[in-house]
Amino acid sequence: MGLGELLLSLAIVWLAAKLAGEAMERVGQTAVLGELLAGVLIGPRVLGLVHESEILHALAEIGVVILLFEIGLESDLGELLRAGLQSTVVAFIGVACPFALGYGLAIWWGKPTLVAIFIGATLTATSVGITARVLSDLGRLRETASRVILGAAVLDDILGLVILAVVTGLAQTGVFSLTTAALILAKALIFLVVAVALGIRFAPTLLRWVGTMRARGSLIVYAVLFCVLLAALSERIGLAAIIGAFAAGLVLARTEPRAHIEERLKPVADLFVPVFFVTVGMKVDPGMLNPFGDGALSFTLALTAVAVLGKLAAGLGVYQRGVGRWRVGVGMIPRGEVGLIFAGIGLANRVIEQELYSALVTMVLVSTFIVPPWLKVLYRGSRGTD
Repeated sequence: MGLGELLLSLAIVWLAAKLAGEAMERVGQTAVLGELLAGVLIGPRVLGLVHESEILHALAEIGVVILLFEIGLESDLGELLRAGLQSTVVAFIGVACPFALGYGLAIWWGKPTLVAIFIGATLTATSVGITARVLSDLGRLRETASRVILGAAVLDDILGLVILAVVTGLAQTGVFSLTTAALILAKALIFLVVAVALGIRFAPTLLRWVGTMRARGSLIVYAVLFCVLLAALSERIGLAAIIGAFAAGLVLARTEPRAHIEERLKPVADLFVPVFFVTVGMKVDPGMLNPFGDGALSFTLALTAVAVLGKLAAGLGVYQRGVGRWRVGVGMIPRGEVGLIFAGIGLANRVIEQELYSALVTMVLVSTFIVPPWLKVLYRGSRGTD
Protein backbone atom coordinates (compact mmCIF):
# COMPACT_ATOMS: atom_id res chain seq x y z
CA MET A 1 0.00 0.00 0.00
CA GLY A 2 1.44 3.36 -1.08
CA LEU A 3 1.33 6.53 1.00
CA GLY A 4 -1.49 8.05 -1.03
CA GLU A 5 -3.66 4.93 -0.71
CA LEU A 6 -2.97 4.72 3.04
CA LEU A 7 -3.90 8.36 3.60
CA LEU A 8 -7.11 7.96 1.60
CA SER A 9 -7.99 4.78 3.56
CA LEU A 10 -7.42 6.57 6.88
CA ALA A 11 -9.54 9.51 5.74
CA ILE A 12 -12.43 7.17 4.87
CA VAL A 13 -12.04 5.20 8.12
CA TRP A 14 -12.04 8.31 10.32
CA LEU A 15 -14.91 9.98 8.47
CA ALA A 16 -17.07 6.85 8.49
CA ALA A 17 -16.28 6.19 12.16
CA LYS A 18 -17.22 9.70 13.26
CA LEU A 19 -20.40 9.96 11.19
CA ALA A 20 -21.64 6.53 12.26
CA GLY A 21 -20.59 7.14 15.88
CA GLU A 22 -22.49 10.42 15.92
CA ALA A 23 -25.58 8.71 14.53
CA MET A 24 -25.45 6.06 17.27
CA GLU A 25 -24.96 8.67 20.00
CA ARG A 26 -28.03 10.55 18.76
CA VAL A 27 -30.24 7.45 19.12
CA GLY A 28 -28.97 6.70 22.61
CA GLN A 29 -26.38 4.04 21.73
CA THR A 30 -22.62 3.99 22.15
CA ALA A 31 -20.35 5.31 19.38
CA VAL A 32 -18.50 1.98 19.33
CA LEU A 33 -21.50 0.34 17.65
CA GLY A 34 -21.46 2.98 14.94
CA GLU A 35 -17.76 2.42 14.32
CA LEU A 36 -18.33 -1.32 13.98
CA LEU A 37 -21.21 -0.87 11.54
CA ALA A 38 -19.13 1.68 9.61
CA GLY A 39 -16.43 -0.96 9.21
CA VAL A 40 -18.93 -3.49 7.88
CA LEU A 41 -20.26 -0.91 5.41
CA ILE A 42 -16.96 0.43 4.00
CA GLY A 43 -15.20 -2.95 4.18
CA PRO A 44 -14.36 -5.26 1.28
CA ARG A 45 -17.53 -7.37 1.67
CA VAL A 46 -20.02 -4.50 1.19
CA LEU A 47 -18.93 -1.22 -0.47
CA GLY A 48 -15.25 -2.13 -0.79
CA LEU A 49 -14.04 1.43 -0.09
CA VAL A 50 -11.23 0.25 2.22
CA HIS A 51 -9.23 -2.95 2.16
CA GLU A 52 -7.10 -4.37 4.93
CA SER A 53 -3.34 -3.92 4.77
CA GLU A 54 -0.42 -4.59 7.09
CA ILE A 55 -0.09 -0.88 7.89
CA LEU A 56 -3.79 -0.46 8.68
CA HIS A 57 -3.64 -3.62 10.81
CA ALA A 58 -0.63 -2.22 12.70
CA LEU A 59 -2.48 1.05 13.38
CA ALA A 60 -5.45 -0.96 14.67
CA GLU A 61 -3.14 -2.92 17.00
CA ILE A 62 -1.77 0.35 18.36
CA GLY A 63 -5.35 1.45 18.85
CA VAL A 64 -6.24 -1.56 21.00
CA VAL A 65 -3.09 -1.08 23.12
CA ILE A 66 -4.06 2.57 23.70
CA LEU A 67 -7.64 1.47 24.50
CA LEU A 68 -6.54 -0.96 27.21
CA PHE A 69 -4.10 1.62 28.60
CA GLU A 70 -7.00 4.07 28.83
CA ILE A 71 -9.24 1.48 30.53
CA GLY A 72 -6.47 0.78 33.05
CA LEU A 73 -6.10 4.51 33.75
CA GLU A 74 -9.83 4.77 34.42
CA SER A 75 -9.75 1.81 36.85
CA ASP A 76 -9.07 2.49 40.51
CA LEU A 77 -6.99 -0.37 41.88
CA GLY A 78 -7.89 0.60 45.44
CA GLU A 79 -11.60 0.47 44.66
CA LEU A 80 -11.13 -2.87 42.96
CA LEU A 81 -9.49 -4.26 46.07
CA ARG A 82 -12.34 -2.79 48.13
CA ALA A 83 -15.01 -3.90 45.66
CA GLY A 84 -16.41 -6.10 48.33
CA LEU A 85 -17.66 -9.62 48.47
CA GLN A 86 -20.92 -8.75 46.70
CA SER A 87 -19.22 -7.49 43.54
CA THR A 88 -16.76 -10.38 43.67
CA VAL A 89 -19.52 -12.99 43.84
CA VAL A 90 -21.38 -11.34 40.93
CA ALA A 91 -18.14 -11.13 38.93
CA PHE A 92 -17.25 -14.80 39.37
CA ILE A 93 -20.75 -15.93 38.42
CA GLY A 94 -20.60 -13.49 35.49
CA VAL A 95 -17.45 -15.25 34.28
CA ALA A 96 -18.21 -18.87 35.15
CA CYS A 97 -21.75 -19.11 33.72
CA PRO A 98 -21.08 -17.54 30.28
CA PHE A 99 -17.87 -19.54 29.95
CA ALA A 100 -19.62 -22.81 30.78
CA LEU A 101 -22.59 -22.07 28.51
CA GLY A 102 -20.41 -20.92 25.61
CA TYR A 103 -18.09 -23.90 25.94
CA GLY A 104 -21.02 -26.32 26.20
CA LEU A 105 -22.79 -24.82 23.17
CA ALA A 106 -19.62 -25.00 21.06
CA ILE A 107 -18.94 -28.63 22.01
CA TRP A 108 -22.57 -29.56 21.33
CA TRP A 109 -22.25 -27.84 17.92
CA GLY A 110 -19.21 -29.98 17.13
CA LYS A 111 -16.46 -27.37 17.60
CA PRO A 112 -12.92 -28.48 18.63
CA THR A 113 -11.97 -28.16 22.29
CA LEU A 114 -9.64 -25.18 21.81
CA VAL A 115 -12.27 -23.32 19.79
CA ALA A 116 -14.90 -24.10 22.44
CA ILE A 117 -12.61 -22.75 25.16
CA PHE A 118 -12.06 -19.59 23.14
CA ILE A 119 -15.79 -19.07 22.59
CA GLY A 120 -16.43 -19.51 26.31
CA ALA A 121 -13.64 -17.05 27.11
CA THR A 122 -15.06 -14.43 24.72
CA LEU A 123 -18.43 -14.57 26.49
CA THR A 124 -16.85 -13.72 29.88
CA ALA A 125 -16.23 -10.06 28.98
CA THR A 126 -18.38 -7.20 30.28
CA SER A 127 -18.10 -3.65 28.94
CA VAL A 128 -17.64 -1.28 31.87
CA GLY A 129 -17.84 1.80 29.66
CA ILE A 130 -21.18 1.04 28.02
CA THR A 131 -23.01 0.16 31.24
CA ALA A 132 -21.44 3.13 33.07
CA ARG A 133 -22.59 5.48 30.30
CA VAL A 134 -26.20 4.25 30.49
CA LEU A 135 -26.30 4.45 34.29
CA SER A 136 -24.79 7.94 34.15
CA ASP A 137 -27.42 9.08 31.64
CA LEU A 138 -30.10 7.72 33.97
CA GLY A 139 -28.56 9.51 36.98
CA ARG A 140 -28.10 6.18 38.81
CA LEU A 141 -24.31 5.87 39.10
CA ARG A 142 -24.29 6.42 42.88
CA GLU A 143 -26.86 3.73 43.65
CA THR A 144 -25.88 0.49 45.32
CA ALA A 145 -26.85 -1.67 42.34
CA SER A 146 -24.72 0.50 40.05
CA ARG A 147 -21.67 0.17 42.31
CA VAL A 148 -22.15 -3.61 42.35
CA ILE A 149 -22.47 -3.72 38.55
CA LEU A 150 -19.43 -1.54 37.87
CA GLY A 151 -17.24 -3.27 40.46
CA ALA A 152 -18.18 -6.68 39.09
CA ALA A 153 -17.72 -5.52 35.48
CA VAL A 154 -14.18 -4.30 36.15
CA LEU A 155 -13.34 -7.56 37.94
CA ASP A 156 -14.84 -9.44 34.98
CA ASP A 157 -12.53 -7.57 32.61
CA ILE A 158 -9.47 -8.42 34.71
CA LEU A 159 -10.49 -12.08 34.93
CA GLY A 160 -11.29 -11.99 31.21
CA LEU A 161 -7.86 -10.58 30.38
CA VAL A 162 -6.20 -13.33 32.39
CA ILE A 163 -8.34 -15.93 30.57
CA LEU A 164 -7.40 -14.24 27.28
CA ALA A 165 -3.72 -14.61 28.16
CA VAL A 166 -4.29 -18.32 28.76
CA VAL A 167 -6.26 -18.83 25.53
CA THR A 168 -3.74 -16.83 23.47
CA GLY A 169 -0.94 -18.98 24.87
CA LEU A 170 -2.88 -22.13 24.05
CA ALA A 171 -3.50 -20.82 20.54
CA GLN A 172 0.22 -20.38 20.01
CA THR A 173 0.94 -23.95 21.12
CA GLY A 174 -2.04 -25.31 19.20
CA VAL A 175 -2.93 -27.84 21.88
CA PHE A 176 -4.84 -27.83 25.14
CA SER A 177 -3.71 -29.40 28.37
CA LEU A 178 -4.45 -28.53 31.97
CA THR A 179 -0.73 -28.25 32.71
CA THR A 180 -0.14 -25.79 29.86
CA ALA A 181 -3.20 -23.74 30.83
CA ALA A 182 -2.09 -23.63 34.49
CA LEU A 183 1.42 -22.49 33.54
CA ILE A 184 0.10 -19.71 31.30
CA LEU A 185 -2.38 -18.64 33.98
CA ALA A 186 0.40 -18.50 36.58
CA LYS A 187 2.57 -16.50 34.19
CA ALA A 188 -0.22 -13.98 33.54
CA LEU A 189 -1.01 -13.52 37.24
CA ILE A 190 2.66 -13.18 38.19
CA PHE A 191 3.24 -10.66 35.41
CA LEU A 192 0.25 -8.53 36.48
CA VAL A 193 1.17 -8.61 40.18
CA VAL A 194 4.89 -7.92 39.66
CA ALA A 195 4.34 -5.24 37.00
CA VAL A 196 1.76 -3.39 39.09
CA ALA A 197 3.75 -3.72 42.34
CA LEU A 198 7.04 -2.51 40.83
CA GLY A 199 5.25 0.16 38.83
CA ILE A 200 3.50 1.58 41.89
CA ARG A 201 6.86 1.61 43.69
CA PHE A 202 8.89 3.40 41.00
CA ALA A 203 6.38 5.26 38.77
CA PRO A 204 6.03 8.29 41.11
CA THR A 205 9.82 8.81 41.01
CA LEU A 206 9.83 8.58 37.22
CA LEU A 207 6.95 11.05 36.90
CA ARG A 208 8.62 13.53 39.27
CA TRP A 209 11.65 13.40 36.96
CA VAL A 210 9.41 13.90 33.93
CA GLY A 211 7.82 16.87 35.69
CA THR A 212 11.16 18.73 35.66
CA MET A 213 11.36 18.58 31.85
CA ARG A 214 10.56 21.60 29.73
CA ALA A 215 10.08 19.94 26.36
CA ARG A 216 6.53 19.98 25.02
CA GLY A 217 4.52 16.78 25.50
CA SER A 218 6.96 15.11 27.90
CA LEU A 219 4.25 13.77 30.24
CA ILE A 220 2.14 12.02 27.60
CA VAL A 221 5.17 10.74 25.68
CA TYR A 222 6.72 9.11 28.74
CA ALA A 223 3.34 7.76 29.88
CA VAL A 224 2.74 6.13 26.48
CA LEU A 225 6.37 4.96 26.45
CA PHE A 226 5.76 3.20 29.78
CA CYS A 227 2.63 1.60 28.32
CA VAL A 228 4.42 0.46 25.17
CA LEU A 229 7.36 -1.00 27.10
CA LEU A 230 5.08 -3.04 29.37
CA ALA A 231 3.00 -4.14 26.36
CA ALA A 232 6.17 -5.22 24.53
CA LEU A 233 7.42 -7.08 27.61
CA SER A 234 4.05 -8.82 27.94
CA GLU A 235 4.19 -9.85 24.29
CA ARG A 236 7.79 -11.02 24.64
CA ILE A 237 6.98 -13.44 27.47
CA GLY A 238 4.11 -14.97 25.54
CA LEU A 239 1.13 -12.97 26.81
CA ALA A 240 -1.09 -10.57 24.86
CA ALA A 241 0.30 -7.04 24.56
CA ILE A 242 -2.94 -5.65 25.98
CA ILE A 243 -2.16 -7.29 29.34
CA GLY A 244 0.91 -5.08 29.67
CA ALA A 245 -0.99 -2.01 28.45
CA PHE A 246 -3.73 -2.58 31.03
CA ALA A 247 -1.13 -3.07 33.80
CA ALA A 248 0.55 0.21 32.80
CA GLY A 249 -2.78 2.01 33.08
CA LEU A 250 -3.44 0.51 36.53
CA VAL A 251 -0.03 1.70 37.70
CA LEU A 252 -0.32 5.27 36.42
CA ALA A 253 -3.89 5.50 37.73
CA ARG A 254 -2.40 5.64 41.23
CA THR A 255 -0.05 8.55 40.48
CA GLU A 256 -0.65 12.24 41.08
CA PRO A 257 -0.71 13.33 37.39
CA ARG A 258 -3.30 10.68 36.46
CA ALA A 259 -5.92 13.27 35.42
CA HIS A 260 -3.40 15.12 33.24
CA ILE A 261 -2.32 11.86 31.57
CA GLU A 262 -5.96 10.90 30.90
CA GLU A 263 -6.68 14.31 29.41
CA ARG A 264 -3.63 14.24 27.13
CA LEU A 265 -4.29 10.64 26.10
CA LYS A 266 -7.81 11.34 24.81
CA PRO A 267 -6.76 12.92 21.46
CA VAL A 268 -4.38 10.00 20.85
CA ALA A 269 -7.16 7.50 21.63
CA ASP A 270 -9.64 9.44 19.47
CA LEU A 271 -7.37 8.89 16.47
CA PHE A 272 -6.21 5.29 16.94
CA VAL A 273 -9.05 3.49 18.77
CA PRO A 274 -11.70 4.03 16.05
CA VAL A 275 -9.28 2.46 13.54
CA PHE A 276 -9.38 -0.71 15.63
CA PHE A 277 -13.18 -0.87 15.81
CA VAL A 278 -13.63 -0.08 12.11
CA THR A 279 -11.15 -2.80 11.11
CA VAL A 280 -13.03 -5.22 13.37
CA GLY A 281 -16.19 -4.43 11.43
CA MET A 282 -14.38 -4.77 8.11
CA LYS A 283 -13.65 -8.42 8.88
CA VAL A 284 -17.34 -9.27 9.28
CA ASP A 285 -18.98 -11.03 6.35
CA PRO A 286 -22.75 -10.30 6.44
CA GLY A 287 -23.30 -13.05 3.88
CA MET A 288 -22.36 -15.66 6.48
CA LEU A 289 -25.48 -14.74 8.44
CA ASN A 290 -27.77 -15.74 5.58
CA PRO A 291 -30.88 -17.39 7.09
CA PHE A 292 -30.96 -19.77 4.12
CA GLY A 293 -27.31 -20.72 4.52
CA ASP A 294 -25.60 -23.64 6.25
CA GLY A 295 -26.58 -22.90 9.84
CA ALA A 296 -24.31 -19.94 10.62
CA LEU A 297 -27.29 -17.80 11.61
CA SER A 298 -28.66 -20.54 13.89
CA PHE A 299 -25.34 -20.75 15.73
CA THR A 300 -25.15 -16.94 16.00
CA LEU A 301 -28.64 -16.79 17.54
CA ALA A 302 -27.82 -19.61 19.97
CA LEU A 303 -24.52 -17.94 20.89
CA THR A 304 -26.25 -14.61 21.53
CA ALA A 305 -28.90 -16.32 23.68
CA VAL A 306 -26.34 -18.04 25.93
CA ALA A 307 -24.33 -14.79 26.08
CA VAL A 308 -27.37 -12.97 27.47
CA LEU A 309 -28.48 -15.79 29.80
CA GLY A 310 -24.97 -16.29 31.16
CA LYS A 311 -24.72 -12.68 32.30
CA LEU A 312 -28.31 -12.55 33.59
CA ALA A 313 -27.29 -15.42 35.86
CA ALA A 314 -24.79 -13.05 37.51
CA GLY A 315 -27.78 -11.29 39.06
CA LEU A 316 -28.45 -14.46 41.05
CA GLY A 317 -25.28 -13.67 43.00
CA VAL A 318 -26.91 -10.61 44.55
CA TYR A 319 -27.59 -11.24 48.22
CA GLN A 320 -27.69 -7.66 49.53
CA ARG A 321 -31.16 -6.44 50.35
CA GLY A 322 -32.55 -3.69 48.15
CA VAL A 323 -30.23 -4.40 45.20
CA GLY A 324 -32.27 -5.39 42.15
CA ARG A 325 -31.08 -8.69 40.68
CA TRP A 326 -32.53 -7.92 37.26
CA ARG A 327 -30.71 -4.59 37.09
CA VAL A 328 -27.40 -6.18 38.01
CA GLY A 329 -27.88 -9.05 35.56
CA VAL A 330 -28.87 -6.80 32.67
CA GLY A 331 -26.07 -4.36 33.48
CA MET A 332 -23.53 -7.17 33.05
CA ILE A 333 -24.72 -8.17 29.55
CA PRO A 334 -22.89 -5.83 27.11
CA ARG A 335 -19.59 -7.21 25.78
CA GLY A 336 -18.41 -4.08 23.99
CA GLU A 337 -14.73 -3.45 23.37
CA VAL A 338 -13.29 -6.36 25.37
CA GLY A 339 -15.39 -8.95 23.55
CA LEU A 340 -14.26 -7.47 20.23
CA ILE A 341 -10.62 -7.67 21.31
CA PHE A 342 -11.15 -11.36 22.10
CA ALA A 343 -12.69 -11.98 18.68
CA GLY A 344 -9.92 -10.12 16.87
CA ILE A 345 -7.15 -12.00 18.66
CA GLY A 346 -8.88 -15.30 17.94
CA LEU A 347 -9.02 -14.55 14.22
CA ALA A 348 -5.43 -13.26 14.14
CA ASN A 349 -4.15 -16.41 15.87
CA ARG A 350 -6.31 -18.62 13.62
CA VAL A 351 -8.13 -20.13 16.57
CA ILE A 352 -11.41 -19.25 14.87
CA GLU A 353 -12.40 -18.96 11.23
CA GLN A 354 -14.18 -16.11 9.45
CA GLU A 355 -17.66 -17.57 9.96
CA LEU A 356 -17.24 -17.91 13.72
CA TYR A 357 -15.63 -14.48 13.91
CA SER A 358 -18.70 -12.94 12.27
CA ALA A 359 -20.92 -14.78 14.75
CA LEU A 360 -18.91 -13.46 17.73
CA VAL A 361 -18.97 -9.86 16.48
CA THR A 362 -22.73 -10.11 15.86
CA MET A 363 -23.17 -11.43 19.42
CA VAL A 364 -21.21 -8.42 20.73
CA LEU A 365 -23.35 -6.03 18.68
CA VAL A 366 -26.67 -7.51 19.79
CA SER A 367 -25.71 -7.87 23.47
CA THR A 368 -24.58 -4.24 23.49
CA PHE A 369 -27.60 -2.87 21.59
CA ILE A 370 -30.23 -4.38 23.89
CA VAL A 371 -28.89 -3.15 27.24
CA PRO A 372 -29.57 0.64 27.16
CA PRO A 373 -33.32 0.34 26.44
CA TRP A 374 -33.62 -2.65 28.80
CA LEU A 375 -32.01 -0.77 31.71
CA LYS A 376 -34.15 2.29 30.99
CA VAL A 377 -37.29 0.12 31.29
CA LEU A 378 -36.08 -1.43 34.56
CA TYR A 379 -35.38 1.99 36.06
CA ARG A 380 -38.52 3.67 34.73
CA GLY A 381 -40.56 5.20 37.51
CA SER A 382 -38.04 4.11 40.14
CA ARG A 383 -36.80 6.50 42.79
CA GLY A 384 -34.40 6.31 45.65
CA THR A 385 -31.04 4.63 45.93
CA ASP A 386 -31.82 0.97 45.57
